[in-house]
Amino acid sequence: MFVLFEESGAFKAGTLVSEQEATLHVELPSGRRLKIKRNAVLLTFREPEPQALLDEAQRQAEALDTDFLWEVCGEEEFSYLDFAREYYGAEPSAVEAAALLLRLHGSPIHFHRKGKGRFQKAPAEILQAALAGLEKKRKRQEAIERMRDELVAGRLPEEIAAALPQILYRPDRNRPETQALEAASVALRCSTAQLLLSVGAIASTHDYHFGRFLFEVFPEGLEFPEHPEPPPCEDLPLAEVQAFSIDDISTTEIDDAFSVTRRPGGGWRIGVHIAAPALGLSPGDAVDAIARARMSTVYMPGRKITMLPPDVVDRFTLAEGHVPPALSLYLDVDASLAIQGMETRLERVPIAANLRLHALEPFFNEETLQEALPEDLPWREELKLLWELATVLEAGRGKASVTPNQIDYLFHVDWERVTEDGPGWVSITPRPRGAPIDKLVSEFAILTNQTWGKRLAEHGLPGIYRVQPAGGKVRMALEAESHEGLGVDCYAWSSSPLRRYVDLVNQMQLLATVRGTPAPFPERGQELFGIVRQFEAAYTTYQEFQRHMERYWCLRWLRQHRVERLTATVLRDDLVRCERLPLVAKVPSLPPTDAGRRVELEVERIDLVEMELRLRFRRLLTQEESPDATAALIVEP
Repeated sequence: MFVLFEESGAFKAGTLVSEQEATLHVELPSGRRLKIKRNAVLLTFREPEPQALLDEAQRQAEALDTDFLWEVCGEEEFSYLDFAREYYGAEPSAVEAAALLLRLHGSPIHFHRKGKGRFQKAPAEILQAALAGLEKKRKRQEAIERMRDELVAGRLPEEIAAALPQILYRPDRNRPETQALEAASVALRCSTAQLLLSVGAIASTHDYHFGRFLFEVFPEGLEFPEHPEPPPCEDLPLAEVQAFSIDDISTTEIDDAFSVTRRPGGGWRIGVHIAAPALGLSPGDAVDAIARARMSTVYMPGRKITMLPPDVVDRFTLAEGHVPPALSLYLDVDASLAIQGMETRLERVPIAANLRLHALEPFFNEETLQEALPEDLPWREELKLLWELATVLEAGRGKASVTPNQIDYLFHVDWERVTEDGPGWVSITPRPRGAPIDKLVSEFAILTNQTWGKRLAEHGLPGIYRVQPAGGKVRMALEAESHEGLGVDCYAWSSSPLRRYVDLVNQMQLLATVRGTPAPFPERGQELFGIVRQFEAAYTTYQEFQRHMERYWCLRWLRQHRVERLTATVLRDDLVRCERLPLVAKVPSLPPTDAGRRVELEVERIDLVEMELRLRFRRLLTQEESPDATAALIVEP
């Protein structure tokens, strides 16, 4: 005797070995024996053999018309065996009964289960809804397979193109486009980003990283919203000076400039002139909302995202040949370079020149200052006087204005040149920190931020300060406290209002003290605290992105010059810093080596998508050794 029974949602057939009142012992065709409950048995039969029954029943079940069965089964709950007798018009064979059971069981949207071997036809409206769902699912799966096949063949499906960058940067794995992309990536054994690059969905690896930043930080895009034109400032007094700025070649938001005027009685009147964009906005207006949303200009090699709209920048930047409004700090200095007095004024300042670091530094440096500045150096006397006063200011603070013995790196991207990795030929130039021009600019910025921070405190107005207690970390505060790292009793960022919202807020407060008008933020409160928190979050995000893109361009530089070997200095464990590039990487093959040792490494792999630099240890170097590999790693001027 054989039995057909259900176990864990599957139908099985076996030979009855023994039975008790409530249980049966059954041997399956595989030889395994089971103890089952009697009520689990759906059919007893003598032929054919159990496995043959299952095989033939499955074949016959596939030939049964499910829709016809649904039409003729009646509305009431029924037993599959009773239905089989009606359907076949006679007592069904074991195979026929099993076939009908399998078909009913395998069609859950047509027949709802009501117990062991019992079913009821689905209501027509429920069936139609279920069938529509199945059709939708079928079409969805077809679409997934079609998109996957297109991607594998090197073509970009329209649906995926339309859904970028959502699919790329924040994929919803319930979307068919995402499922197709991931399936194609698995088939091709690559990442989704690499696949989209290969089919042209992303123009370059640079656009992939830049696009992620825009998607996460600027989801509405980089276009500035509509805003009113900044008001004219013609009613301000005209300063009787000729001012000049000192900036990098890429700087367009020129915040600060200097002027030097001889005083009739001896000495000089030195001006530090800060752009005054706060004149073009009010807290809460359209331009202020734009600046507050961005909080800062975003810097990265090859491009930047300004905090303020171009028309506002153009109106207030201290550009050569213009007479923009400025908040000026004047220092009356005697012949011994002692400061006799200070004055803060709001005025229009003629900008005579925008000096650029790359053109200035070859003629204004430690050597030329010790010997003699070139006679034809523009603004020679003014620069020398400012430098001499800067050294006095630094000595008075007892702190260095810039960290010596460190290297900064200047990145320049020529977008007109195209490499195998896309547009952009990068030049990376090392620049030692602490150059005379750095000290000059830094010292006057420190003095300005300290002086105006005190001014706010003296007027009883809150400002946004950078503070550092002795032995503590730098933080932002709304009260004038000391900054031990700079050696000043207070320090309020005020010298970059075109580029930082904190400076812009402080300038709004300062303008109130100069003009005698109510301050926009008369008291410390939640709004100022909120600005500080928002600024710190945005500034951290922007700085992380800048470091990320600097690493990207370092890797591009290595690929651009096909560098195969390079030298590095061990920082700790397997972490090294590449020489002549601002690039840190791990070297798993590095043997135990003291920090500070120089090593030669082989470049095994550079992945511009994952930002991975795979290096292999070659040998230790002496501190004096300069191998051929080092000679190959010459950073372009």
